[in-house]
Amino acid sequence: MAENKSEILQGTLDLMVLRTLEAMGPLHGYGIARRIEQVSKEALQVNQGTIYLCLVRLVQKKWIKAEWGISENNRKARFYSISKAGQKQLIAETENWQRVAGTIARLLQWKGEE
Repeated sequence: MAENKSEILQGTLDLMVLRTLEAMGPLHGYGIARRIEQVSKEALQVNQGTIYLCLVRLVQKKWIKAEWGISENNRKARFYSISKAGQKQLIAETENWQRVAGTIARLLQWKGEE
């Protein structure tokens, strides 16, 4: 079934991580990746290396915060949460994504007249 899974578009992972943390509260990297896969009904596959690179980048941008905690299987893990700056960025990223998606939808429906 791997052939039915889509690659995540460049630039959209930040948006999905921010939205997941806003909706779910603090999560560790594996939990974020799994939640994105679940919400996509397994249509998206989130590579573990990619999610951790994204998390490091978002911490550096101060869009998310990280702190150590204990996971559900009693292991030490970093838990990530969205920051105030991240909430503002989520709004901007969502508006941009909706604008781009609307433009692409119009292009796909366009019949060449006008």
